[in-house]
Amino acid sequence: MPIAVYVLGLAVFAQGTSEFMLSGLVSGIAADLDVSLSAAGLLTSAFAVGMVVGAPLMALSSRTWPRRRALLLFLAVFVAVHVVGALTPSYGVLLATRFVGALANAGFWAVALTTAVSMVPDRLKGRATAVVVGGVTIACVVGVPAGAVLGERWGWRSAFWAVAIVSLPAVLAVLRSIPGGRGTDTGAAPVPVRDELRALTGPRLRPVLLTMALVQGATFCTFSYLEPLLTRETGLGAGWVPVSLALFGAGSFAGVTVAGRFADARPVAVVATGMTALALGWAALALAAGRPALALALIPLLGMLAFGTGTALITRVLGLASGAPTLAGAFSTTAFNLGATVGPWAGGMALDAGFGYRAPVWVSALLMVLALLVAATTAKGRRSRAGERRPSAVQRSARGRL
Repeated sequence: MPIAVYVLGLAVFAQGTSEFMLSGLVSGIAADLDVSLSAAGLLTSAFAVGMVVGAPLMALSSRTWPRRRALLLFLAVFVAVHVVGALTPSYGVLLATRFVGALANAGFWAVALTTAVSMVPDRLKGRATAVVVGGVTIACVVGVPAGAVLGERWGWRSAFWAVAIVSLPAVLAVLRSIPGGRGTDTGAAPVPVRDELRALTGPRLRPVLLTMALVQGATFCTFSYLEPLLTRETGLGAGWVPVSLALFGAGSFAGVTVAGRFADARPVAVVATGMTALALGWAALALAAGRPALALALIPLLGMLAFGTGTALITRVLGLASGAPTLAGAFSTTAFNLGATVGPWAGGMALDAGFGYRAPVWVSALLMVLALLVAATTAKGRRSRAGERRPSAVQRSARGRL
């Protein structure tokens, strides 16, 4: 595996830390900037919206650039907005930096995914994808808890400074390891945008992208409300929350690693098995939420299944979207973050409706059932179309006589 692929994973680690770290900083931000907790929570929403909108826009705007230049520019903007965020006394400015930082993060993600898979042979594309996505899981295990500790000891601004500082080695590493000019590109003329969009909105890719959004929606629906589930339903103390988050992150890292090994050889089997297990797993967690030992055992398992399946789906998209070399990574990023936006919203609606703290977990199970229905309907449609194209025995006999 080229060292450049691991460099991209390092950069994604820093950016993933920024995306998720606010879960442990909102109280400090609200008190320091004199805003409500809900207003501080909007900082997370602004980042998610920036990711959804930014992935295709940034990929399109940078599609004619050499990939090293695009990656360096996105990283530089990401570092700059975190420095501004660490210094500003204004909530409005901080909100703007979250949105702009998400745009840069989305652009980097889109280019990084396509760059990583372009530098390895077909048999290693799943593993390269796993290395890049693995940066997010390591952020969940190490970066997010570390950001919470920094925020508790030295204030929330120290976490923003830390993200900016951790990103600097990634800037230098990209500069040294990603070939300059068009070293990672084919040198051919860019595929027209219309052709890329046609490939990505075709009947083969639409259901895969929708499935990815549903799987991620299920993941982040429960992940976003894990703290009230554990403390108010399972009966664990607040000290168990970071432990549980770390367990989920450790499972996620294991899932990404395993999926990277097997997704290239049998992507459909990995996705189908993972989705079925997730539907059962979220239902099991909802039923077992009142038993601390069982709930804690299920959390890393579900993290492994969720991110392993997500990695296999990204690999599937990149494999099917050979006609969209620029936008394939962008659409994968958008689908991922669309799920991360809609899932918590759906879980919050279930909580507000008074269905209890297990409700988001049941919503996760429902989203997985929908994902399985989409996949099953798509597979059935493919078989029907294949049967229509395949000549019958009578037709083959008639052709033989002719």
